[in-house]
Amino acid sequence: MSLTDFGGRIERDVNDVRGAISRAAQRVGVDFSYLFNQAKSESGLNPNAKAQSSSAGGLFQFIDQSWLGAVKMYGAKHGLGWAADAISRRGDGSWKVNGAVREQVMALRNQPEASSLMAAEFASDNAQGLQSALGRQPRPADLYFAHFLGLEGASKFLKAADARPDASAASLFPREARANRSIFYDNGGSARSLSQVYALMAKKIDDNGSPVAPVRAADPLSADRMRLAYAREVFEGDGKSSPDTNEMLAMMGNTPRLNLLKPNPNTAMLAYMMLASGGDGTISDTTLDA
Repeated sequence: MSLTDFGGRIERDVNDVRGAISRAAQRVGVDFSYLFNQAKSESGLNPNAKAQSSSAGGLFQFIDQSWLGAVKMYGAKHGLGWAADAISRRGDGSWKVNGAVREQVMALRNQPEASSLMAAEFASDNAQGLQSALGRQPRPADLYFAHFLGLEGASKFLKAADARPDASAASLFPREARANRSIFYDNGGSARSLSQVYALMAKKIDDNGSPVAPVRAADPLSADRMRLAYAREVFEGDGKSSPDTNEMLAMMGNTPRLNLLKPNPNTAMLAYMMLASGGDGTISDTTLDA
């Protein structure tokens, strides 16, 4: 592969990711810029990014438990009922997934469409929760804190930062500080204040200080191209060629109404191809070279 071809492939992959994030933002009703900057900060827009120090992976670096929780809560809404149904809670409250489909469920984390939809749903819920807790429209950095610390932790941090901006962030969040020293401590080892940590996180997410713009969510079933995130293993290796967008729409017109929550191998291929379509009549390659 020439350098020109390689550069073109990288540009196409980034455009595919951007498209997936844009569709998720529109469908769920969240700010595209925030979601895009979050993915850029978390993974460098690499769907296959993997953290070295934790189980975090994918565009938005969901850890295993957060990913299972997201799919359980929001999966059925986006055609992932089969995955949501396979996830349940253990006695200690943690999530577990049926071993028969664990690989497929976790592989969805590396699919830009599925990962972007789950991140968008989290952002939407966090925006509502923060607005209620703070009494104002949350800014991008506020949402990033909710992604980083959870809704309860973010509310605690943001209220404390407003009240005591010069207080040590590590003293308030010792566990998080131990796991994220580069955020809670400077290069000299000194603990950063709450305001300093906030400024650092705002820089990561390119927060210009403006509230997140509210976006009207799209009707999840109104578009002809219903984007359902199914694991590619359903149809990989079956020898079938990928239909273009017009062929897919024709197939939809001649297909009985799909059961979105209980797909079968025949409809799963169609659904995934519609998911991967860039909307221009071609099918995007949603994988990156290893």
